[in-house]
Amino acid sequence: MTEPSAPFRVAALYRFAPVADCAAVRDRLKALCGSEVRGILLVAAEGINGTIAGPYAAVEAVIDGIRAMPGFGELDVKYSTAATPPFLRLKVKIKAEIVTMGQVGLDPVRQAGTYVAPEDWNALIADPDTVVIDTRNDYEGAIGAFAGAVQPNTRSFREFADWFDREGRALLDRPTPPRVAMYCTGGIRCEKSTAYLKAQGVQDVHHLEGGILRYLETVPEDQSLWSGECFVFDERVAVGHGLTPGTHSLCRGCRMPVSEADRASPHYVEGVCCPRCHDERSETQKARYAERKRQMQIAEARGVAHIGEVVGTGRRADPAE
Repeated sequence: MTEPSAPFRVAALYRFAPVADCAAVRDRLKALCGSEVRGILLVAAEGINGTIAGPYAAVEAVIDGIRAMPGFGELDVKYSTAATPPFLRLKVKIKAEIVTMGQVGLDPVRQAGTYVAPEDWNALIADPDTVVIDTRNDYEGAIGAFAGAVQPNTRSFREFADWFDREGRALLDRPTPPRVAMYCTGGIRCEKSTAYLKAQGVQDVHHLEGGILRYLETVPEDQSLWSGECFVFDERVAVGHGLTPGTHSLCRGCRMPVSEADRASPHYVEGVCCPRCHDERSETQKARYAERKRQMQIAEARGVAHIGEVVGTGRRADPAE
């Protein structure tokens, strides 16, 4: 783990619970966070999801406040730390779903698969009668995954159900149906994806409790079946075993993770573009990105934060997707 003296506590949280008045809950979350806690929180009729960061006591006060709300006493929280602010501002948004799958009628509270504790996960996925499925997106799976996991290579979680109907179901077409083990970053996408498979008639469905984050925190590296880093939806970009900061950075042109090898490419320009988006951006766009980088450097030299919106046209990784 990062040293406890790290000044910022990071809390990844979610809970599926009925929300009757999303606007009131949004306002309550903003009040709880105040001026010290920043991050992204999503509110929908089905619950709350997001990641926040700030001083230890301030983050704990927010978590306590959410758990005091009706239905949120069992809020799921994964903690880590950061040496620098992982977020530049607070955003609290009302959404149709706290994790967007687009499938009407799913009930993650009652239909989700069987939870598997991190310490029991290795034995499950090492069994040849288990099909392991990564429910995350293509850019996430590209920088880290469990050995042997099936990668749907979706661009957003909304595409997962179509992928399963088109390709995933065939993976289970055996004389003796295999068990299914699914995983995601913090657990929330598996709540819906396992519920979807069960609604489609797949019964032996399991998912990693607490997601990759809890696994990396719990399982010693020398016993781990995880390879690479885990993408996170904040300025840390990725974390490794023990939830220590990873080696990836974020391209300011397309908002995708950039590896050390990517940064060595002649197509990588810090703050402007990376090998993924170099040929997709016009010279006008690149000039705008370069100017933004220059303004950020000026702000940093003056000791002030530059929190303007990213001017890139690429997709911004969002915890709802």
